[in-house]
Formats: sequence, structure tokens, C-alpha cells
Amino acid sequence: MHLSSLPASSASSHPLAPYGWDADWEAEFAPYAEQGLLPGRVVRVDRGQCDVVTAVGTVRADTEFVVPRDPMKVVCTGDWVAVDPGGSDPRYVRTLLPRRTAFVRSTSSKRSDGQVLATNIDHVVVCTSLAVELDLGRVERFLALAWESGAQPVVVLSKADLVPDPVTLTHLVRDVETASPGVPVLTVSALHGEGLDTLGALVGAGTTVLLGQSGAGKSTLANALVGEDVMDVQAARDVDGKGRHTTTTRNLLPLPGGGVLIDTPGLRGVGLFDAETGVGQVFAEIEGLAGECRFHDCAHDSEPGCAVMAAVENGRLPARRLDSYRKLVRENQWIVAKTDARVRAELRRDWKRKGAEGRAAMEAKRGRLR
Repeated sequence: MHLSSLPASSASSHPLAPYGWDADWEAEFAPYAEQGLLPGRVVRVDRGQCDVVTAVGTVRADTEFVVPRDPMKVVCTGDWVAVDPGGSDPRYVRTLLPRRTAFVRSTSSKRSDGQVLATNIDHVVVCTSLAVELDLGRVERFLALAWESGAQPVVVLSKADLVPDPVTLTHLVRDVETASPGVPVLTVSALHGEGLDTLGALVGAGTTVLLGQSGAGKSTLANALVGEDVMDVQAARDVDGKGRHTTTTRNLLPLPGGGVLIDTPGLRGVGLFDAETGVGQVFAEIEGLAGECRFHDCAHDSEPGCAVMAAVENGRLPARRLDSYRKLVRENQWIVAKTDARVRAELRRDWKRKGAEGRAAMEAKRGRLR
């Protein structure tokens, strides 16, 4: 019996089980097994080819037959694929299995295109360095995309050894927790091994993608979790704490305690991409308060009976959170409107209505001053 046609009950003993293969993937792959193709998981992609781990080892395969016009369907690290069996030269990826989850951002060009960074993931670890000033808005942005991906977000505050004062560290953690409702926030020092056991236990099953800016310590963290120096590491610049992009491709790495890790290059831009649900989860307290506003379409600006503004005024909601919420909502609407004519029309009507209301308010104010 060929390894690719094992019964579903034996999926747990399949050679690809450590990479996430299970009975559902087995069933999804069945039609391709009948064609004699091999199942595999993409561990690296570069220059029109990819490395695919299969039951008979890691093979190099060409992606020529799976190059779509839609950039959202391009082969990505984490994909499960069907590849030619041994003896084929060259070897090709013949198809991609449907993705369960995917982390997607908008392209840095600010167009409406999406870029898939990792697929079939269970955890998204947002790595933020304590060597530089915390950017809570950036954390919220990462988390919005993480929630939208369908995976469970985790925030890791790396290089915790650079904050020796426990009181200061506690305040930093609380600030991040406020910006990350429902998300575990861990402090980690890869240098001293602190927090690694907790993180390892949290992501020890399934697939985890490691995301963050250059210099956040992702490659160092990846080496610590894998247990060997599999990723090159360079020191961050002293002047601004930024790294030098030592990781240039997305790599899928098996973890010794179970599960796999996808390490990624540092991200400069993290544009939202159709992340309305994710933004709502990051700002769950604002969404909850919005339900108490007098008007269902309240913009949380100057409307009477606004529960959100009332929470800001009485100190229950930090003004910074509301500002960040507004910014991400506007950005997400802009991205969606680029590809959805109905949304564009709704936004135009909303802008016109608000403009008319603003002009009416100014006229009323002038009338009172006369």
C-alpha cells in the first residue's frame, strides 16, 4: 500500500503527521492519491520553485502549474500540495489543497492586492522587542490580521532581559494586555531561556507562524524553540533597535516537542486586508460599548448619547485605543472599497451625509453667534 493512500485511521502514524497531516487532510487528498501523486507540505518557496516535505523525504518541485492570476492563491509556506511521484524530472506541484487558515496582509504598495504570508496555521506569535519603545498601534494592527486569519494570536515581548526593573516590566506587560484583549501576552528572554517553556507549551501542537519587525528577535526565538541554530542571527542596530533582515524567506521548521514553526522575514509594512472581524476582536470593548450608543450608526465622535465617548471621558477607555480603532476601521474600509463597488457607494453616501451634517452644524453655530 502506498503511503499516500493509508486509511484515515492511520493518519496519526503517517510520516507527515509531525508536520500536521491528519485524517481530514487524508480525505481531502484522496482523489490525488488515486492519480499516484504524493502529498507534501511546502517548507520554503523561492524563484518559482519550492521545497516540499513528503513521506519519502524533502523534494524540490516546480510551481509552474499552480501560478494563478490571483496573488491570494500563490503557493505559500505552510500549504499542503500534491506533487509528482519519484522518477519525474522535473518534478511539479500539481495542485494546492484548500487552506484552513491564512495570514494575509495588503501589499506594501498600498494597492488592493493581498499577500499571503503563511497558511494552515494554528497560532500567530506576534514578536515585539522590549529593546525599543513599544508601538501599541502596531501590535493592534498585527493582532487584527492574526484574528482574521482564523488562528489564535499570542504576543511575545522579546528581549525581556533588557528591562531589569520588574516594576517597569509589569507596566509594559499591562499596556500590551490592554491592547490585546483575549490574547496571551508572554515575556521571553531567549538569551537567558526565560519564558521559553511557557511559549513552547502554548505552541507545541499544530503550526505556529512567527511575525514581527526586523530586530524583534524572531530568528533567535526560532533557534531557541527548535533547539539548534537553524536560522542566521545578527545583532540589531544600536541606533534604532532595527534588524538587518537575516531571514529572507519563510521557512517551516519542525519543533522537537511537537508541532512546526514558520519563521518569516521582518515586516516593515503591515497593511490591513479585509480584516473587519479581526479589528472587531482586537477592540472588543469598543464594539461592546457601541451597542449602548443611542444611534446604531454612531461614529463615536460628537453624537449625543455615545457610550464610547462617555467611556473615554470617564477614563474607562483610553483615548489612544479609540484613536487606533478609528484609524484601523478607516483603513480597512478603504481597502475593501478598492475591490467592492457596493462598499464604495456606501462610503460615498456616508461621507456626503457627514459633510452635510457638519455644514448644518456650522450654520447653526453661526446663527447662534449672530
